[in-house]
Amino acid sequence: MSRRGAPDPALRARLDRALGALDPPYACLDLDAFFRNAADLRRRAAGRPIRVATKSVRCRELLRRLLAGEAGFRGLMAFTLPEALWLAEGGFDDVLVAYPTVDRGALGRLVARPADAPARVTLTVDAPAQLDLIASAGASRERPVRVCLDVDASFRPMGGRLHLGVKRSPLHAPAQAARFAAEIARRPYLKLVGLMAYEAQIAGLADEPPGRRLVGAAVRAMQRRSAAELAARRAEIVRAVRAIAPLEFVNGGGTGSLERTAAEPAVTELAAGSGLFGPTLFDAYRGFSVEPAALFALPVVRRPGPGAVTVLGGGYVASGAAGADRLPSPFLPAGLRLDPREGAGEVQTPLLGPAADGLRVGDRVYFRHAKAGELCERFDELYLVRGDALEGRAPTYRGEGRCFL
Repeated sequence: MSRRGAPDPALRARLDRALGALDPPYACLDLDAFFRNAADLRRRAAGRPIRVATKSVRCRELLRRLLAGEAGFRGLMAFTLPEALWLAEGGFDDVLVAYPTVDRGALGRLVARPADAPARVTLTVDAPAQLDLIASAGASRERPVRVCLDVDASFRPMGGRLHLGVKRSPLHAPAQAARFAAEIARRPYLKLVGLMAYEAQIAGLADEPPGRRLVGAAVRAMQRRSAAELAARRAEIVRAVRAIAPLEFVNGGGTGSLERTAAEPAVTELAAGSGLFGPTLFDAYRGFSVEPAALFALPVVRRPGPGAVTVLGGGYVASGAAGADRLPSPFLPAGLRLDPREGAGEVQTPLLGPAADGLRVGDRVYFRHAKAGELCERFDELYLVRGDALEGRAPTYRGEGRCFL
């Protein structure tokens, strides 16, 4: 497999041997590639434990395999409180909800859990109104709710006139974080146990976009400056907050920034998830490579003319700012591309290129999604391939009747 996610000529033959008896559409996971990706994430983490971002996996069977058998992975980072409660009920014992919740029903269920519930569920907060909602759900001194402080990790050069990164927490400076930590400490129904800061402008921004050398150089320069600024600021924030409350963990990073974040002494754990599946948005990073592990197959149903075939469905567009990079990409056989006038369609997707003339009605085409776990919202299960054999199948969140966002 190349760094740029180019298809391995032998992969299609392996998948056909393992899955040839199945009728597409279906989604599959190459377990060998998945666990090689996991090993590379551990290598890049340099000894820091990795909290698995569940939104990038959305399959409890795979989460169990990672946490039970892969040293270096510890705890989950969920994206909603209902999801975290469901995971805790399913036996996962350390779940951080990475985004603030205003779900009053779920907060009530969290507060009503038995006092001896083994799983630790931690909420992320960054504003007093969120604390008030927790109080209104019935939290008490006897049953304090675990919370994690979310700090903005964006880069704000030019005296703050330029904002590089995502718009998350309003807490940016050490003094702001300390004041909010003190506000939490004044509320006996809360227990401040963690701090997180996600540097999206580093972890989630490709630094070597194909055919855009100057853009890549500019991104890398920005990321070097941002990483240096954030390392110093994050260390100050952690010192300020620890003066108010002891912290069990300080979480940072993502698939795209593991090495940089792991080098910060203030960070005790990392977060990653997308690098396990290897979606296309992670093909354009200079410092590491991922293997395409999660794929989906669509059947060829038409041949509209020379150099073209049409497959059923395919409009699985990724979230984020709309653009061509959010579209799924035909992967196997090599030599296919989307029709720019039609893209990936709700009921059909035309594919162009020399490989189209070698496909017949009834053949299958494998695609890669632009993002990781969003693929699992389209399929009830993942077919698990090991070598050239079908090892089993694993239900996705959707296959277990769950849809959290």
